[in-house]
Amino acid sequence: MSLLTSLIRASTQFQQAMEKRQAPAPGPDASATGAQSKMAEAEPTAGDDRFTPSDSSQADLGRLKSRNLAMTDYKQSVGQDLAFVRETLRHKLAEYNLHPATALNVSKNETGEVVVEGKIADKTRALIEKDLNVNKNFKEAFSRLSVNEPTLDFMDNALKLNRAYGVNNPLLDTLISENQQFNGLQDLVHRYDTMRRSAGAEQIEAAGKTRAYAFNLNARA
Repeated sequence: MSLLTSLIRASTQFQQAMEKRQAPAPGPDASATGAQSKMAEAEPTAGDDRFTPSDSSQADLGRLKSRNLAMTDYKQSVGQDLAFVRETLRHKLAEYNLHPATALNVSKNETGEVVVEGKIADKTRALIEKDLNVNKNFKEAFSRLSVNEPTLDFMDNALKLNRAYGVNNPLLDTLISENQQFNGLQDLVHRYDTMRRSAGAEQIEAAGKTRAYAFNLNARA
């Protein structure tokens, strides 16, 4: 019995020894290899659809479109009409012996006639209105300003906020065409006017009516 017990014990020890030899011992790089494997599994591949792009791509597109706007050309075009209207009014002040710093507010009524307001005598104001209404060049320049300047002001302010705070204006993005051939000043003016006209009924009722354009000389707008 003792011999049989010794043989069984020896056989068991031999089997255990063989199993230990067959199982490779963990080397120093085993943990690193395991970590690298996990990292490789976690890294996205080209076809991995677990990761979706954020809205930053849309914002980049908006910035790209606005960056291509010819703002300098727009301002030069509007600036010519501004200078002409301003100088015409200054000449009228001098013509009627009014102080050069007299404040004037010029707008158009519902019939398209030029209306002048200011702290001047009614008779003098009526004469200036009459002169301006028969001045074809003045009326044309003022009509262009009444649509061009509000559009340019909106675009300029939106772009300044974009550069200062990195926030895109969705209305500006809608206003600008991806095709630069359709981003002329008159194209932008038309789209801006369409956007204003397509405002909801609640907004129109709350505002009463759109504020008419007015040019201010020697006074804040």
